[in-house]
Amino acid sequence: MSLAGKAAIVTGSGRGLGLAYAQELAKQGAAVVINDVDEQVASEAVDSITAAGGKAVAVVAPVGSTETAKALVAAAVEHFGRLDILVTNAGVLRDKSLLKMTDEDFDLVINVHLRGTFTCVREAYAYFKENGVAGRIITIGSPTGQRGNFGQTNYAAAKAGIVGMVRTWALEMKRAGVTANAVIPVAATAMTKTVPFFQKAVEADERGEAMPEFFRKELGFGTADDVAGLIAYLASDAAANVTGQAIGVGGDRLQLWSHPEAIATEYLDGGWSYEALSERFDDLFGQRLQSVGEEFPQLPAELQPEPAAK
Repeated sequence: MSLAGKAAIVTGSGRGLGLAYAQELAKQGAAVVINDVDEQVASEAVDSITAAGGKAVAVVAPVGSTETAKALVAAAVEHFGRLDILVTNAGVLRDKSLLKMTDEDFDLVINVHLRGTFTCVREAYAYFKENGVAGRIITIGSPTGQRGNFGQTNYAAAKAGIVGMVRTWALEMKRAGVTANAVIPVAATAMTKTVPFFQKAVEADERGEAMPEFFRKELGFGTADDVAGLIAYLASDAAANVTGQAIGVGGDRLQLWSHPEAIATEYLDGGWSYEALSERFDDLFGQRLQSVGEEFPQLPAELQPEPAAK
């Protein structure tokens, strides 16, 4: 199903994953509002879409505030006469371990990822509901939000919060026919270029070659374009019955993440006292405790990163 005649906003779409999302939406026929904090980057993104025959305009502003959210929706309505799709991709990283993370590090990441998603979705949904549009909300999560990751307290909190909001929005927006989903991408970005584990995959991509199959299949790690197809699908009428979901995509892999569920339940008449827990907790749950962080398989010898030059 084509996206022709529809209009989309993609935050943080000047480069990287966001640009790939915007370009794919335009390829499928949608007019796109590009958003970035860098005017030149935003202009180049617009040019890349219009040069291919698509429609795009730019809003240069940092995501987070209600003012930016209003400006994005206003741009879509002013230039394209409507709004049908919102993709909240804008983000920033300030990775530090807990004791080194400052208030400013925490607040900035939460403001852009979490508050920026909230304000933009609130504004877009208000437009959808007022105008009877069966709109599409597509937020961007992360494996870090699902599993945790060392040095990313702020980012993990924001991304986990986004998925929590999506589940709530799916309930609140159902009667209006609006869907809300989270995409969990795994792809080569400016961030993953610095991770030695992905060195061989990133180098292959930069040479214009296909990434080794181990990365694409075993790790579900690929290019930004590998993620973009899911964004366009969730934006389409074909996905009208998909809402409240967290869907992972990367390389050749597509995953549906579960909602948190209790994996073990025990009862004790009168309730669980300190003494009862001390006596029985390990026997009941010790072998069922959940792992944290992502667990990667061993890299084959030929895909091991090269030693850093001294």
